[in-house]
Amino acid sequence: MAIYARRRLTNALVMALAMAATGFGLLWLVLVLSTLLWNGVAAITPALFTQTTPPPGSTGGLLNAIFGSVVMTLIATLIGTPTGILAGTFLAEYSRGSRFGEVVRFINDILLSAPSIIVGLFVYQLMVVRMGHFSAWAGAVALAIIVVPVVVRTTEDMLNLVPNTLREAASALGSPQWKVIVMVSYRAAIQGMVTGVMLAVARIAGETAPLLFTALNNQFWSTNLNAPMANLPVVIFQFAMSPYADWQVLAWGGALLITITVLFLNIGARALASWSTFKQ
Repeated sequence: MAIYARRRLTNALVMALAMAATGFGLLWLVLVLSTLLWNGVAAITPALFTQTTPPPGSTGGLLNAIFGSVVMTLIATLIGTPTGILAGTFLAEYSRGSRFGEVVRFINDILLSAPSIIVGLFVYQLMVVRMGHFSAWAGAVALAIIVVPVVVRTTEDMLNLVPNTLREAASALGSPQWKVIVMVSYRAAIQGMVTGVMLAVARIAGETAPLLFTALNNQFWSTNLNAPMANLPVVIFQFAMSPYADWQVLAWGGALLITITVLFLNIGARALASWSTFKQ
């Protein structure tokens, strides 16, 4: 009986410590979100979506920054998604057991955990220095580099979950390997692959460091991708560090807008993954 009592006591102690640690982590999350809501809700007005960033002491919004972020995120997704899907397909379908595949997987893992500021410095040296100016193209390329490893990992994992019997059945009918991948493997893993793309978009939505070295910022409305372009992360950084109260309010509003966007992207990705699992 003594040993069972000791085990129950140990279990209760470990559970209490685990719950305390969970509560400690959730406390800071609640404090951050509550502070963001308290300061950011006041900035969510129609002007935020219809006016461009103002000079100090004037009213304005974040229309140009929102437009720039959407454009660069869209371009980065269009560049990074096909590259990531093809690389993930190579790792899952063509390189099983090969040393080259292990090298590619290792490099992808390094890129997945690399600080985003390193990516920004790399693109700055690769594009900005050679072009002689900042540009939205450079910002989109930096974000695309961040997208690629996320899509590679999710694509490979989803394709590895496809039963080999499906591939063997299609191959037995005389289908070439590329057609088996497109018509069988992709169809079975499409929900998980789309989830990976959504998570990659959520990852780059709030990246500031790469854009500081590439796209920089623009106080005015601009559709020229070959010039500096406003974007939410950099505007939030600059406005939050400024001494002007009106800029700080806009920074809180932009931060809340990004948080809500990332929240909905993550909820959508989880819902899509759950639906895919339930369907299977």
